[in-house]
Amino acid sequence: MAKPNLLLVPGLLCDRRLWQAQVEGLRHSAECIVADVSAADTIAGMAAAAIARMPPGPFAVAGLSMGGYVALEVARQAASRLKGIALLDTNARPDSAQASEDRRRMMKIAETDFDRVVNALLPKLLLPAHMRDARIVAVVKAMARDTGVAAYCRQQEAIIGRADSRPHLAKIACPALVLCGKEDTLTPPALHEEMASAIPGARLVVAPQCGHLSPLEQPQLVTMNLVHWLSGLAR
Repeated sequence: MAKPNLLLVPGLLCDRRLWQAQVEGLRHSAECIVADVSAADTIAGMAAAAIARMPPGPFAVAGLSMGGYVALEVARQAASRLKGIALLDTNARPDSAQASEDRRRMMKIAETDFDRVVNALLPKLLLPAHMRDARIVAVVKAMARDTGVAAYCRQQEAIIGRADSRPHLAKIACPALVLCGKEDTLTPPALHEEMASAIPGARLVVAPQCGHLSPLEQPQLVTMNLVHWLSGLAR
């Protein structure tokens, strides 16, 4: 039986390295394609570009944080093709006025001191214990550095302008996994409970000892749950 095609969507300042453990761990379960979210400045544009990269026919999507916003937009743009959706450390709500203001302030700082922005973001992304893990920190910093200031600003504009996805959650008609870190302070478990309760039949997983970057912080748990979710997709 053919493996399903799985679109993996990174978050802000992330690239395929966010999903490296899952790409390797899912090699017998799915054909993984990692989206490039560095070029577009809208969530709709990111979703359209990601869909265009997928082979013809049905596919599943998994997205983290900003990638979750993209995954929800993929569910709107390609509803008839979608076999499953996994939403990790994300949020169906639109950006708040305060959050948008904070993003614009950080974008201004990034123009002259990008390292300051990255260093300020790190403790919001990672559990304190993982802040002391040199390997994880190095991966996050490398992804941010390689994404760069211009793409960071495009991504922040996309996040600021994102739609309110809550009215669309009940329309998701494929198997859904909603997963987050128990210690995720950017998108706390309560936001995931909200999404899981609104999506028919969604499964909620809260990862212990985990912040916002669950694929890096708890790679085995994330991969195991993605395998379980993929096994339930209609062939």
